[in-house]
Amino acid sequence: MNIIDADGHIVETPSDLRRHLPPPYSKRTGALLPSDGMDTNMGGMLGGMEHNDVATRLKDMDKEGIDVSVLFPTSSFSVNSLIERDYAVAYARAYNDFIAEVCKQSPRLRGIALVSLQDPKAAAEEANRAVSKLGLVAIAVATQGMKEHLGAQNFWPLYEELQRLNVPLCVHNRREGPAGDNRFDSFIYMHTIGRPVETFIQFAGLIYGGVPERFPKLRIAFLECGVGWVPYWMERMDEEWEKRGKVEAPLCKKKPSEYVKSGNLFFALEPEEEIVPYVIERIGADKILFASDYPHWDGMFPHVVSTIRARKDIPDEAKAQILGQNAKRFYGWN
Repeated sequence: MNIIDADGHIVETPSDLRRHLPPPYSKRTGALLPSDGMDTNMGGMLGGMEHNDVATRLKDMDKEGIDVSVLFPTSSFSVNSLIERDYAVAYARAYNDFIAEVCKQSPRLRGIALVSLQDPKAAAEEANRAVSKLGLVAIAVATQGMKEHLGAQNFWPLYEELQRLNVPLCVHNRREGPAGDNRFDSFIYMHTIGRPVETFIQFAGLIYGGVPERFPKLRIAFLECGVGWVPYWMERMDEEWEKRGKVEAPLCKKKPSEYVKSGNLFFALEPEEEIVPYVIERIGADKILFASDYPHWDGMFPHVVSTIRARKDIPDEAKAQILGQNAKRFYGWN
């Protein structure tokens, strides 16, 4: 287990989920989840690998030199946008049953679980089932559509359960922008803004809300928007905290940058990010994860691993950490 893809994807279909949904949800007509209807692949010009099988995936992992791939959902990330709470709970359970079934086909595949944050108590219970019964390795959440930020104390029972289970929380946002934003007039505009801006919001909510302070052993990763934002954002948050933190963020006991450097917060890089050496200098190479994003249209298959290995501005020791060692620590596989 030398090269670990900390963030790959499965592209699940409605039929995959219907097989695992109980009635009456399995009998719903039409789409199972809300969709923005945007043309991700530009009419087929981009991507083209998304609907492959496990055998093809394993061959492609061999091409990249990846030993183990951690699989995140695709469309099912919108579970937290569902209005119907009971349906959201049932959908998360169905997805987890589905991805556990996929991962049984090869020990090189590890599955990420979903939970419905519309019902925090049910989310904690499903986290336990997904890890203890199904063997899934972490809990992931995309926060678009949520009514509260991730630092809200409503979610603390989930974090307590994750800390007890010794599995991490993965913040993996979608292409949509922050709640209520209606200024987007193209996919490129929305995709550029949605993932990072929503992640910045949730990062601040978790830190100011006191989650790393209250749950010091909980590991959290922020995925899908690179690492270049981290030095800027932690410096900005430090400045705000120094002036107002004792009054407005009393559960955040230290500078936000101190939590970043503590070793329990992780960030996934983009292979060609020019700012990676500076980020390593500021927070350390031991907090950066390798993510292929395979088989999505904006990935770099089959050149993700080779691009990182070929970089002259990252020391070999740091590359080894990024390509595998950090993922072992993040997922608790040491």
